[in-house]
Amino acid sequence: MQSTTPKNTDKYIGTFPTPIQTVLQEIRKTIQATAPNATEAIKYGMPTFVLNGNLVHFAAYKNHIGFYPAPLAIITFAEELAPYKTSKGAIQFPLNQPLPLALITKIVQFRVEQNLAKHKK
Repeated sequence: MQSTTPKNTDKYIGTFPTPIQTVLQEIRKTIQATAPNATEAIKYGMPTFVLNGNLVHFAAYKNHIGFYPAPLAIITFAEELAPYKTSKGAIQFPLNQPLPLALITKIVQFRVEQNLAKHKK
């Protein structure tokens, strides 16, 4: 784990061992493909995609990847997220399992729709 906040997503990912970097790049590429108009930032010390506000955050930990799509996304996809540990605003994807990229894609699409609708109001 890093002791100082990295300035960008590349630097954040670069602080981890190669196997973890691979997983982080996988989630990053999935989010980029799903939300191509979103920009990257570091917020709360972790990579964040921004599109009319925060879209999703992700971070690596000792045993899991934390994915933070906002509470309504977790409620909406509760059935599909049942195999994973979740809380009000977080999902934990274990490092010893493949990332559920199709589910991540659906959650990011949902968040894009939410943020674009919020922007139109």
